[in-house]
Amino acid sequence: MIVGCEDASRADPEFLLQVAETAQQSGALRLRFADTLGIMEPFGVFAIISRLAAATDLQLEMHAHDDLGLATANSLAAAKAGASHINTTVNGLGERAGNAALEEVVLGLSQLYGLSTGINLQHFPALSSLVAEASGRPVSWQKSLVGAGVFTHEAGIHVDGLLKDPLIYQGVDPALLGRQHELVLGKHSGSKAVQARFARLGLPISAAQAQPLLTAIRQQMRLSKQPLSDTQLMALHQQLLVSSNLSPDVAKTAPALC
Repeated sequence: MIVGCEDASRADPEFLLQVAETAQQSGALRLRFADTLGIMEPFGVFAIISRLAAATDLQLEMHAHDDLGLATANSLAAAKAGASHINTTVNGLGERAGNAALEEVVLGLSQLYGLSTGINLQHFPALSSLVAEASGRPVSWQKSLVGAGVFTHEAGIHVDGLLKDPLIYQGVDPALLGRQHELVLGKHSGSKAVQARFARLGLPISAAQAQPLLTAIRQQMRLSKQPLSDTQLMALHQQLLVSSNLSPDVAKTAPALC
């Protein structure tokens, strides 16, 4: 039996302890602590869950809302304090600002505390997309872990570091979520990023060949204010071949396009 304590975060702590003790004496196995209005912070969560864990033998379940943007942090704090169950939703869906995001809690527990949930996130991007489409709530470009932009790099120093060793600019390995780093070419990019991006397109180029392409990419970026798509990049590559009077086969072996 589970006893759910709605709005527990605003309850008097001593009264909440009495409720927990009474629930256990009545045969309950688990107590759900709900931060219904999302008003708590991790230190407070850790303190109250620790008290509940010390006072009873009940399994403790955390239900966090994200009104202050702390649902994941509060859920992790609850787990550290002794909670055995965490309520989550895909993409953090839920009332108002939503609930703790499944992907954030799973990876947070694993990466920060070495706690395994047995959940494999390798195919999570597909699930995230399915839920976004079914719910009519698109995922933000910057949504942690699943947003389109969270493993995207443009700045030259970042890309240069990633190409040398991913750990230089990698706090989370995108492979854990079945993803990879994306190299966006723009006004902050350097020639190495251009080479790496075109290599991914199956169009290897030299450092000298990268320079005129980088100039053209920056010009288009200033006009469109958006990163160039693969199709646009391939078109620029083809235009450069034509302007330099080189065939694609010759271009692959040419030392430069100037």
